[in-house]
Amino acid sequence: MSLGDEPGYGDAPRGEDGGYGGTGQTRTRLPDRAGDVYGGARRGRSSSRSLVTVVGVVVLLIAAIAFANRGGDESPSGAGDSDKAKTAPTAASGEQPVQSKAGDIPAGFAHSDQGAQSAAANYAVALGSTGMFKKASRHGIVDTIYTSAAASKLQGPMDEAYSTSFLNRMGLNADGDAPRGSTFVSRTVPVGTTVSHYSDSDAKVSVWYMGLIGMSGQGSTDPVHSTWKTWTFELQWSGDDWKIVSDSQKDGPAPVPGDDQAATSDEISKAIEEYGGFTYAR
Repeated sequence: MSLGDEPGYGDAPRGEDGGYGGTGQTRTRLPDRAGDVYGGARRGRSSSRSLVTVVGVVVLLIAAIAFANRGGDESPSGAGDSDKAKTAPTAASGEQPVQSKAGDIPAGFAHSDQGAQSAAANYAVALGSTGMFKKASRHGIVDTIYTSAAASKLQGPMDEAYSTSFLNRMGLNADGDAPRGSTFVSRTVPVGTTVSHYSDSDAKVSVWYMGLIGMSGQGSTDPVHSTWKTWTFELQWSGDDWKIVSDSQKDGPAPVPGDDQAATSDEISKAIEEYGGFTYAR
């Protein structure tokens, strides 16, 4: 097991069976406000890029109008439902996602492929949270969402991975606490899920997500930034719920960065305090 010189989000502290929260190697835009590492330097748009944007919008509008005016009889009989299933695999189904929770983690997922997807998305959120950087809460998370056999194998290696030296590199003290006046950010934001295998006893589900990681504070040398990953979970139906047997991650797919101006450290800290997470459902 190796943390690496500068671990990627979800890659740094890794147990034998999975990947967990870390820092991402992403391009950082330099600030344009003195004294604020979060100041947003905006990239100038070229005239050619603006033209491409305008043309793209026009093409989309034309396509939208053509689709809206298309007669309903033009679609082949029976094609509607199958096309939707192919193009929107994680569309809302209307089924109840969870029945209960274990601590702060949703639990009681449906015994179905949709329940497995919902479990995987919520487990990715838990494993990418700041709770993973504190020993007591990390142990609680692992014991809750992994099978008992997998959890017993992971706890020791994960404690070694989330070492004091690793926490220090993240700007945290040995207890996983941020310096006074700073806010440590670690979040997983699922974008979608897909099932590559499903049976009544096990399932393999991948979660495409955006991660937020870094320290928000005036003196931070690691501003909060985003990274894109795909997290794959091997799940097992155990104890009337889906549990993780093993998991792995890979980079991307990552979209082209936009031209959004980076927020100040105060804005990031306020947003983290005011905006909570979601319970994710298929």
